[in-house]
Amino acid sequence: MNAGIKVFAPATVANVACGFDILGFALEKPGDEIIAKFSNTPGITITKITGAKGKLPYEIEKNTAGFAAQSVLNHLGDKSTGISLEIHKKMPFGSGLGSSAASAVAGAMAVNELLKRPLTKRELLPFAVLGEQIADGAYHADNVAPSLLGGIIFIRNNKELDVHRLPLPKGLYATVVYPHVKILTKDAREVLSPNTTLQKCIEQNGNLGGLIVGLYNSDLDLISRSLQDVIIEPQRAQLIPHFQEIKESCLKAGALGCSISGAGPSIFALSPNSLKAEQVAVEMERIFTDNKIKNQVFISQINQEGAIKL
Repeated sequence: MNAGIKVFAPATVANVACGFDILGFALEKPGDEIIAKFSNTPGITITKITGAKGKLPYEIEKNTAGFAAQSVLNHLGDKSTGISLEIHKKMPFGSGLGSSAASAVAGAMAVNELLKRPLTKRELLPFAVLGEQIADGAYHADNVAPSLLGGIIFIRNNKELDVHRLPLPKGLYATVVYPHVKILTKDAREVLSPNTTLQKCIEQNGNLGGLIVGLYNSDLDLISRSLQDVIIEPQRAQLIPHFQEIKESCLKAGALGCSISGAGPSIFALSPNSLKAEQVAVEMERIFTDNKIKNQVFISQINQEGAIKL
């Protein structure tokens, strides 16, 4: 019986306020699942897609999971093995939670697991990044790397995939709200100005450095002072209804910081413990619900495992 294997790849929060395109962390949930089985047709085929409402193509070259999976096979020089994929989308599209990245990671890892791990997790990174590139046209790892490797990841250089895992203080929790409003990554990038002031660059660099030092030293006060985006957030906040109100309420509820997750519309907050994270969740949900905007809230520790075989 060809039972195959199942892989789970988690959602992620990219940018983490002050690290545009160079910081990201993994959540425990939601995420995508892929089942991989050997087939008689050489190469990768996609036999089933659920949870996508018909939005995902079955063509390998147009599907993030399929392209990442095929890229692994190509790298291994395997032209005879056939692998079929079932893609089970269990997270929302266009949410700012790295949906396409999770699919790409799961696709690459599923092939590797089925073939008894010829590559390490770290070695799968470029193929997963190539898969996500199908969706947004950009070669960057701020969603892919944490989804694959877990933890909070700093990317010194996306082109070289020079990625580094940062330490985490004990008890750190993330709260994420996904409001059911549509923001395309393309639109979220188009609102950004190509220019910024020297003073803003200095402030942002200070916040990024402060966040990294705070993580290494488990200095929650420094982390809180550093979780500020003075360049990207002010330009994108207009796209997300009630963003400022939610941010202010989260900080009053005890969050260390609050900002936009990826390109939005999801909003994330980091808290020092689960109690504060739950209080933050109540505020997020209340504001959107009071304004008749459907939403989903996720509370999660930082996922240290990343993608796993189930």
